[in-house]
Amino acid sequence: MKKKEFDFFEKFLRDRRKIILDNLQNNFEEIKALHNSAPSDSVDFSVIESNSQIDLAISANLKQELKDIEESLQKITQGLYGICEACDEFIDIKRLKIKPHARYCFACRQSLEGRKV
Repeated sequence: MKKKEFDFFEKFLRDRRKIILDNLQNNFEEIKALHNSAPSDSVDFSVIESNSQIDLAISANLKQELKDIEESLQKITQGLYGICEACDEFIDIKRLKIKPHARYCFACRQSLEGRKV
């Protein structure tokens, strides 16, 4: 991978990390506001509980993506970014453009997903 491509992905990952951190803070504030609101009836309580569960699920997904991004940024500094963790081959640039924090090449990802089923 060329330096220009490393620089592109590093900037993209850093920008995405900032967006995720902002979203996590907003979700935290929304959950806090929901729990501090006073439901007037059981329907309000159900809506608050449902919205809280959705926000918690979104936060969990964002935290996982943040972890993956941090690992990718570390790989960039180590010169290991874009290398499949399973086969040690380079991950296709098209795949990285779709999922910049990809850990596996397409073939290994398919193989791993096939084992989980």
